[in-house]
Amino acid sequence: MWVVKLGGSLIADPALPHWLDLLAQLGGGRVTIVCGGGSFADEVRRVQALWQFNDLAAHNMAVLAMAQTGYQLHAMNPMLQLAVSKSEISHVLHRGRAAIWLPFELQRDEPDPRTNWGATSDTIALDLARELNAERLIVVKSCAIDPSRTLGQLGATGVLDEGFEERAFGSAFPIDIIDKRELTRMRSLLLGDPRVLPDA
Repeated sequence: MWVVKLGGSLIADPALPHWLDLLAQLGGGRVTIVCGGGSFADEVRRVQALWQFNDLAAHNMAVLAMAQTGYQLHAMNPMLQLAVSKSEISHVLHRGRAAIWLPFELQRDEPDPRTNWGATSDTIALDLARELNAERLIVVKSCAIDPSRTLGQLGATGVLDEGFEERAFGSAFPIDIIDKRELTRMRSLLLGDPRVLPDA
């Protein structure tokens, strides 16, 4: 099973339908999509800055932002199946469909190490991949990715969570950070083509 994180910046991107089609067609029975919060999460940041409420409330609102994106992706491509819990993900995959995870179970009544803005949907996707014993984690971004950069360097420049590299240390699966233009590369990965090269 693969976890594919689609960055929230893709919410209104013309490339998004193509990604959804690819994952629906070739990811059935194997792919679980984790959605970024995108502009929905940006609104949470805005109102928190305005009213100065606590990070626990903002975390719960950001989880709902990820779910909003999930509902959007499902509406755009109903071949992708919604899953409201980790246990439901396995049922969706067993039915031969690709899953969109709605992370309601991440809402909290009390603060914990993840109820802050330092752990965004990138980290949530990493956590899910570990919990589900995924074979691979792919994080799709809307910006160009320099393949020579480490996870730490990508974190330092804001492409990933700043602590992503440290959290990813020791993961039992490969982690690929690719940009939205690399549909051909993603198709090759899903098809198991060993001649995987970045798109021009």
